[in-house]
Formats: sequence, C-alpha cells, structure tokens
Amino acid sequence: MIGADGRERPVAIVRVPATSANVGVGFDCLGIALDLTATFLMTPAERLEVDGCEERFRGEDNLVWQSYLEACRALGLEAAPLRITILSPIPLSGGLGSSSACVIAGVAGAMALAGGGFDRERALELACAIEGHPDNVAPALLGGLVSSFVDGDVTTSTRMDVAGNLRFVAIAPPYEVRTADARRVLPDTVSRETAVWQMGRCVAVVRALETGDAALMAAACHDRLHEPYRSKLIPDYDALREAALGAGACAFMISGSGSTMVAVADGDEAAAQVAAALTRTCPGYWLQTLPANTLGTTVELQ
Repeated sequence: MIGADGRERPVAIVRVPATSANVGVGFDCLGIALDLTATFLMTPAERLEVDGCEERFRGEDNLVWQSYLEACRALGLEAAPLRITILSPIPLSGGLGSSSACVIAGVAGAMALAGGGFDRERALELACAIEGHPDNVAPALLGGLVSSFVDGDVTTSTRMDVAGNLRFVAIAPPYEVRTADARRVLPDTVSRETAVWQMGRCVAVVRALETGDAALMAAACHDRLHEPYRSKLIPDYDALREAALGAGACAFMISGSGSTMVAVADGDEAAAQVAAALTRTCPGYWLQTLPANTLGTTVELQ
C-alpha cells in the first residue's frame, strides 16, 4: 500500500473465524471455531482511521486499536497510528465471538507489522489477558474444538478436530443479551448431582463432536449449569429450540451468553431442514449454516 507520503507501507491481513463458546455443557471451558471469517486490514498511517464498521466503533476506543496498543506494550513495541479496515460478517448481537475476533486482530496485527511474524502461542497469552477468558479466543486462534483451563496466569488449551459431517445452524435475534446480565442470573453454587451430571456429559459431547456421533450428541448435550437460567433472557429461545429439535437437530444450545443460538445437525440435508424450521419460526432473523473452521486465525503481511 502507498501512503500519503508516497512511501510503500506494509499491510497486515488478519483473518479470524467466528466462535461459539460453551458448546452447551462445556460452560466456560469449551469453544468451537465456525467457518464464518472476519477479515481485518491494518497498515501504518499518519493518524488513526477505522472503517468498515458502525460509526460508534470508529474512535480511539475501537477494540482492534485498543488490543493493538495493549499488544505493543506487552511486546515492547512502538505503537504507530493505523488505518484499520474491518470486513466482518459476524453479527454484533452477541454469542459468535465478534469481540474476540477484534482482540485477536489487534494482537496479530501488532506482531505482523513489527516484522517478527505471528506467534500463535504468544498471541493466545496476550488475547486471554485482554479478553479475560479463553473460551472464545482459543478456538478463534487454533480452529476446531478447543478445551481450555486457566491456572494463575497460564492458559492451557487443547485442540481437537470436529467431524466433517456436523453442521452448525446459527441464528441471531436482532437484540443483545448483556454479558453482565447473563452472568448475574447464574447461581453461585451447584449441587454435587449437577456437577456429576455436567462432567459426564461434557466428556461425551467432546467425543460426539470429534467422531460425528449425532446420537451421542443428542443424548449428552443437555446443560444444567447456565442454559436454564440464561434462556430466560432470550424471548425466542423456547420456540426456536422446539422448532430445531422438531426438524431433526441433534442439539440446540445458547452460543456463549447469547443472544445467538446454535443448532447442531448431522449433514447438509438435515441442516437445511433445521434452518427452514428456524426461519419459519422467526422470519428475518440472521441465520447461517456453517461447518466447523479448521484453520483458526491466519496472518499475511503484504
């Protein structure tokens, strides 16, 4: 890219997939990358410029820019003003990792523009520090299905492939669920019975996603930790869940803290039937049928 001063300037191109955290029974530990990709273009400029997003996100508090500044500080780099172009199909209503994508873009852009290349492990560390938790940033960086846990300042993420037959039908209402509200409605304690219920089903869901076992997914994906409480914040949840399962979905879950929801289907034909049922139930809502993303974040410097 040629700048206003006539000099050629590098362009970092960062591509980050959407993500769905929790995956039903994996509260705050599981996340899956979906094949819906946001692209971020970043190049040094005379002053900060942000385009491709809503006007309210074009100032100094833009999350890509703030994450870039945080990464530069952590890496000991000098932060230069940037021109940032955001090309993102991820809905902003919440639940598909739109904010995590911006955090990763800022971190990856700082690394790429410094000329040191993209260090995925260090990027995960920085993104977790900025985002505060790994359940979206880890699958967005690594792709596939990711299980994460945190011990002090150390995040350990384990990546697994998702079977190719599974499809994820995501539907996003035109309203948001505030993360603070989604946290506030959760109970402070759970019974031993609930803990045991959850642990066994979490392991089974991981196995079902790896092997493509739709019957196991249907049997295991029944959450008791968060969805019974968070579903009350989503007026369309009950109707959409009934429609999805009635049309043949093997599971239906809140994506992250909502308001987006995801139905899991075995194959394209079943997914098409589920998508049609969801559209009939809530016509006009944003809806996409997606496979899992296998690549995670990619970075290119031109």
